[in-house]
Amino acid sequence: MAYQLIFEDRFDQGLVDENVWTFETGGHGFGNKESQFYTPYPHNIDLSKGYLTLIGRKESYQDNAYTSAKITSYPHMLFEYGKLEVEAILPKGHGTWPAIWLLGKNFKEGTKWPLCGEIDLMEHVGHHPNHIHFSLHSQARHFTQGNQLTHEEVIEDVYEKPHLYGMIWRNDHITFLLDGKEIVSFDKGPHETEIEWPFNQPFYLIFNIALGGSWGGPIHDDHLPTYMHIKRVSYYKEV
Repeated sequence: MAYQLIFEDRFDQGLVDENVWTFETGGHGFGNKESQFYTPYPHNIDLSKGYLTLIGRKESYQDNAYTSAKITSYPHMLFEYGKLEVEAILPKGHGTWPAIWLLGKNFKEGTKWPLCGEIDLMEHVGHHPNHIHFSLHSQARHFTQGNQLTHEEVIEDVYEKPHLYGMIWRNDHITFLLDGKEIVSFDKGPHETEIEWPFNQPFYLIFNIALGGSWGGPIHDDHLPTYMHIKRVSYYKEV
């Protein structure tokens, strides 16, 4: 199958392209009892080294004990089918919970999670080093029920070198990729609706480092600050 490059950002211009990316802010726990406040400030986001760096810190702000960063492509850049890849070096440390993931656009229009759908290109928790999770969440299958569609890989050097996290997305299946290789596929059943398969609509991309929370667990302050480096995002359409 041939692909045509539709969009790419290598974050090498020294500034976040605000025609593509939006900073999300807040510190309300995000439904997971997380401890960070997301800010748009340079001490949590840096582009001085030729790539995008998100930084989680021990820092009091707005009644939260920690700060971090969260960037999304909504509303400017939406994705539906094709191949999406993100090259990243992950943060380490107990209590870190980084993710590269997507939510259905309709989440911003009032549809609740998990009916909106969630695609996790990469999810990791620092208390389980080197274990990477690739998952799909829907109204019928999601992590609060423990029945999400998911796959786990062990990668020994996720903190030292960049890896390519991606997917090939078609209307009836999603195949997750690691460093360009197919690792697992999930298929839409013949009679499934948006309750089981909400992945026939536009989604937006999210990068963040959560700290603590229901899965991140206890935060080890001596492991902070911690850094997630996003080196590029590439999006292709089948031709």
